[in-house]
Parts: sequence; structure tokens; C-alpha cells
Amino acid sequence: MACSATSTSLLSSNPTPKFFAFNPSPSHSTIVPSSFNGLRNCKPLVSRVPCSVSSRVSHSKSSRSFVVRASSEVPLVGNKAPDFEAEAVFDQEFIKVKLSEYFGKKYVILFFYPLDFTFVCPTEITAFSDRYEEFQKVNTEILGVSVDSVFSHLAWVQTDRKSGGLGDLNYPLISDVTKSISKSYNVLIPDQGIALRGLFIIDKEGVIQHSTINNLAIGRSVDETLRTLQALQYVQENPDEVCPAGWKPGDKSMKPDPKGSKEYFASI
Repeated sequence: MACSATSTSLLSSNPTPKFFAFNPSPSHSTIVPSSFNGLRNCKPLVSRVPCSVSSRVSHSKSSRSFVVRASSEVPLVGNKAPDFEAEAVFDQEFIKVKLSEYFGKKYVILFFYPLDFTFVCPTEITAFSDRYEEFQKVNTEILGVSVDSVFSHLAWVQTDRKSGGLGDLNYPLISDVTKSISKSYNVLIPDQGIALRGLFIIDKEGVIQHSTINNLAIGRSVDETLRTLQALQYVQENPDEVCPAGWKPGDKSMKPDPKGSKEYFASI
């Protein structure tokens, strides 16, 4: 199926994802912001509710799938990113990627695309790879995900760009053949078995701070992803400030209070 085909499924009409776990997970407190920006200091709710995100790894030697669980009852933004461990292709080799291994160390750009060997998808994948060093400079890893197998990923990487391939990439392509990762991030189109163009920015604490989901025909912007990431990092480093529309590094920020905001509006 072509990535440029328009899906008739809408996120709002998707049924609530089913839970996939071998055993019930323990209850945890839902993380909610304790301040206006909600980006640095978070505290648990007083009441304890079932954890909206958890992961279980199958220990069966014969199993290659990993179980991921999430609930659509709360928004993903502001909550812990659903953890997963999966096979991936990097540097033309098969590797294992576990999302939580980046927690406490790096920010993560996690993006989903529909299928290998299609049309819009390689333009996004190669664009992120070509700008990889810019993300590295701001301590960020990039991870791409689709429902294809690692063998399909490998074949696509080994195909020249001029022939619709990817060539060598600077980051891993993850295989979600079980569709459990796509389900946990609420981007799977159930009746087609592929993911919408979802992109998530996850901070160093493992909390999702930004998400954007495009339909199949619309490619994403690396520039906007990098700008949003830089704005996130700025407000986490300056928790008493917020970033107005279109903010870029070096631009004036805003104080989130009546007096402080007037200073910003008076300056523009």
C-alpha cells in the first residue's frame, strides 16, 4: 500500500486499544504537571489509578515479540512514554533497541511511518538522517518505526536512494511486526494494519512532551521538529519561562504571568 494513500480512519473514531499483557500490571500514580509549563516539576495525583503505560517483555526463547501496553483514557503527552524492546536495523546489522535505555541520558525523537518501499516515507526518513548531527548536538536520539520486518528494513537500507531506497542511515529503523508499539502510541490504523505518521518528542525523564500525527499523504518537517525540541529544552532549563509561537533559539521568551507577559508583548 502506498504511503500517499489517504486513510478514511480517524483517530477519534478508532476503538479503544485493547490491552496486551500477560499479567496485570501494578498500579502507579499518573504523572501530572505541578506548574503551568508542566515540563520540569511533576507530582503524582493524590489518588492512585491504574498505570496508563507499562511494558512486559516475553521471556520465551522462541518468541521474538515484546508486549507493550497503554491506555487511551489519558493523553500520552505529559505521561511516561510506553516502553518497548524490539528488533531494529542499524549500520546494516540487526540490533535490539529498548526505549527506556535512553531515559536519564538523552531526549528521543520517536516517529512512525506506514510502510517500507513507498513514496513519502523515504523523504522523511532520509531527511532526518541527513540532519542527524544537529539532533546529536542537542543530546537527542532518533528512532524510526514501522510494521515491516527487519529483513524489509535491511533490504530498503541496502537500496540506493536514487532507486527509492534509503542508503545508510544514521539511526535505527525499528520493526513493529506485532503492531504492539504502534498500538501503545495510538497511531495504528486498525483496519489497515499500518501506522499513521505519528511523531513524539520524549524528554530525558522518559515523559512525552510533544506529539504530532499526520495522515498518510502528509510528510513531516524536520525543521519544525528540531524547533519544538529546542523550545522544550529551553523551558526545561528555564522553568519560569515559556516559549511563544514560532520561538527559536535566541528569540525572546515570555514570563507566564500577567506582568511578565506584558513585557513580552510590549517588545514585539
